[in-house]
Amino acid sequence: MVETGEHSDSRPDVPPVVRQPVAGVQAYYAENAGLLSQRYGSVSFEEVHGKVLDLLPPSPAVALDVGAGTGRDAAALARRGYQVVAVEPTREMRDVARRLYPSEDVSWVEDFLPELPRLEGAFDLALLSAVWMHLLPAERGRAMERMASLLAPAGLLVISLRRGDPPTDRVMFDVSAEDVVRDGERAGLRLVRLVEEGVDRLGRAEVWWQSVALRKGEA
Repeated sequence: MVETGEHSDSRPDVPPVVRQPVAGVQAYYAENAGLLSQRYGSVSFEEVHGKVLDLLPPSPAVALDVGAGTGRDAAALARRGYQVVAVEPTREMRDVARRLYPSEDVSWVEDFLPELPRLEGAFDLALLSAVWMHLLPAERGRAMERMASLLAPAGLLVISLRRGDPPTDRVMFDVSAEDVVRDGERAGLRLVRLVEEGVDRLGRAEVWWQSVALRKGEA
């Protein structure tokens, strides 16, 4: 069973969030929620994650989308028959998602990496799309351990990484796939696929992408 606190943005019986988002990150997404929803919606879930779709568990299954933004991926997973929990710390992004996808069966939760204290359960799939690069270096190992603890046996973790020089309008780091794989192995996850996406689908010359798929348990 997956516990998300009555499928709401607040829950009185959980401890307060341990750490607020890195300064500047949440403010950027709050101020640009509308614009970003149009940008993210201009490419589909299948276009962005096409090279790992064959690894996804068959439905019915329980999926977790961390840093779900304006809901494109969470809604797509719901349409594929998954029970979806979408974690997004920015209220404005959650509000846009609910307006865009009102009919999709998605449970929205306000929570933050690296601790994710409001989540319980075992997820067959966990997706972090363009999220990992916002974590401080000292937080990444702890975040990976937390993600591993939330996976079901043989659960799949997919992390997409924006590569290239970070922008100056928010806190971001250029994190390599190799670093993610190393943290995953330390947390008991094994690499099943590393995808070199190449050029950015939004046409930004300075940006390119990698995706890492890690699985819990032995081969």
